[in-house]
Amino acid sequence: MSQVIFTARDRASKGSGEARRLRRTGRIPAVIYSRKGASVSIDLDAGDFMTRVKGISESTIVRVDVNGQVHEAFVKDTQRDIRDGSILHVDFYEIEGNTLLRARVSLQIHGNPVGVREGGILETPLHDIEVECLPGDLPERLDVDIAHLQVNQSIHVRDLALGSGVRLVSNPDQVVALVKFAKAEAAAAAEGEEAAAAAEGAGTAAGAPAAGDKKPEK
Repeated sequence: MSQVIFTARDRASKGSGEARRLRRTGRIPAVIYSRKGASVSIDLDAGDFMTRVKGISESTIVRVDVNGQVHEAFVKDTQRDIRDGSILHVDFYEIEGNTLLRARVSLQIHGNPVGVREGGILETPLHDIEVECLPGDLPERLDVDIAHLQVNQSIHVRDLALGSGVRLVSNPDQVVALVKFAKAEAAAAAEGEEAAAAAEGAGTAAGAPAAGDKKPEK
């Protein structure tokens, strides 16, 4: 996917009144924050932003062109109107090409597991992981193929292929995907194990001498 470019303007005036005026004219107030805490106030065309932001994740590096000056950044936060879903404000976080960064990378699960086709249940408790790398090495997303999973098999974070230059920050023991028995089958299996254990215990007790019995003298 080609890098997304947003065209913006410097925003000299601030405050809620100016923000409302911008929204009435089809613009979105926004701020670009740097790693050092500095900020640049800008505004964006609302229609253009809504079109281009589709499909962008927290780990997607975009370019923001502010009157000809380009900033590479993440879209860190979008504030929306709870009534109609329109975007009220956008926060960008600027990156530096030669500085390590930490970011969350989304996991895209693909495939229909063997175990599910055999009656198992799929669980995918994890939707993203945290990594550390240079901006140029940052994956936009990680594809996870789960088609081979059978019942009682799982994929953990440590099993993911991150690529060169990418260091895992998240707990490697976290489960990404798991196929397990359906509840009824699991209960039946547990009952079978309990019955087998009870039968084994009864057999052992039947073969043992009763309390107080004496062994015959030779």
